[in-house]
Amino acid sequence: MTVAVVLFTSDLRLHDHPPLRAALRAADEVVPLFVLDPAVHHAGFDAPNRRAFLADCLADLDASLHRRGGRLVLRAGPVAREVGAVAAACGALEVHMAAGVTRFAHRREELLREELATRGVRLVAHDAVVTAVAPGAVVPTGSDHYAVFTPYFRRWSALRLRAPEAAPREVPVPEDVAGDPLPARGPGPGVSPGIPAGGESEGRRRLAAWVRGGLAAYEDRHDDLAGDATSRLSPYLHFGALSPVDVVQRARARGGPGAEAFVRQLCWRDFHHQVMAARPESSVRDYRTRDDDWHSEEAAEEIAAWKEGRTGYPVVDAAMRQLRYEGWMHNRARLLVASFLTKTLYVDWRVGARHFLDLLVDGDIVNNQLNWQWVAGTGTDTRPHRVLNPVVQGKRFDPQGTYVRRWVPELKGVVTRYIHEPWRLPPPERAQQAYPEPLIDLADGLARFKHARGRD
Repeated sequence: MTVAVVLFTSDLRLHDHPPLRAALRAADEVVPLFVLDPAVHHAGFDAPNRRAFLADCLADLDASLHRRGGRLVLRAGPVAREVGAVAAACGALEVHMAAGVTRFAHRREELLREELATRGVRLVAHDAVVTAVAPGAVVPTGSDHYAVFTPYFRRWSALRLRAPEAAPREVPVPEDVAGDPLPARGPGPGVSPGIPAGGESEGRRRLAAWVRGGLAAYEDRHDDLAGDATSRLSPYLHFGALSPVDVVQRARARGGPGAEAFVRQLCWRDFHHQVMAARPESSVRDYRTRDDDWHSEEAAEEIAAWKEGRTGYPVVDAAMRQLRYEGWMHNRARLLVASFLTKTLYVDWRVGARHFLDLLVDGDIVNNQLNWQWVAGTGTDTRPHRVLNPVVQGKRFDPQGTYVRRWVPELKGVVTRYIHEPWRLPPPERAQQAYPEPLIDLADGLARFKHARGRD
């Protein structure tokens, strides 16, 4: 009997899983393996919300494997050591896994390849597992990646994606490969009370409901803060509980303007992956070199107020409180709070990116870091000096103040006219509001930004 190992990382599913399919073709039996790597914690990627969601994903993956005659083997320890030990124990000749793009993923693959080579085991890394299109599949003339989204989107859209593969009917697993108990989800310290259930089964249920229902209106409603008309599929894509190829294909099959707008957002995710694959250092350093004198060290109190949702700007505070409660935030709200931190308070984007990674269930090094840089003007944005006014944005995308009232109960009784500018309430009414004054005048924030960027 021949055996192959499938190392699951950010691809916790059975549907449309090329490494698993390749392993099943190459061997009589496979070992589905997940390693709880302490390096994830030491690198700062670990967080309570993602640990809880991961536990759901692993439990669901194990249950799905059991229905197919298999099981998930869990090990804890350095990835190279544990995978090497499992491969040796079962006599595997190949290990299959999804290719990654970050510095951490590259280093993990390098160490794993070296370890397996000493044992005569071949490592096969598969592209287009965590993305719809592999990084590097399309490149412009004279460069190794696209730095501007629109031309990338045109090339990306013209590619023919592979047909998603169904989950295998059987996954035969050797009986004598030992594993550790799966982690329990539990509420745990630091876990947001409103995080969703994880796992492929839940992700596929949500995807089916989204394609049937919300997708058609996505183009018109995706910025509606109160309507919450986005897919909320990002955690499932981050953990690979959903295949991005499958999501794109199902949206395209549905068709219409809503599907086109949604697929564009999925392409934005791939765009960042191809940037990070070419420039892995951009996870910690500016993609576009700047000599900015960030206001971060002088702004400890401002940073704390931003994190806690007490800036005095209702739509910003609503978004930050949603993040803390749900481990998730509406995309338009992410843009607003990031602009406020980096362009109004003029705080280093890394401060905000770290806070997001501490709380987001979908906290993804690639998209988190590069989206923050895009807003901060140090990334791929072709208009790096744009500043989003939280009052104007609040009135536009939450015109009745429903989103604000949902997350900032202190303002629940404020009439719509003043909901985004409570400091303009008549003095007697303002005195009754247990809500802070604006942290900074927007004109002062704009002046701070222009001075730092050397603009008049």
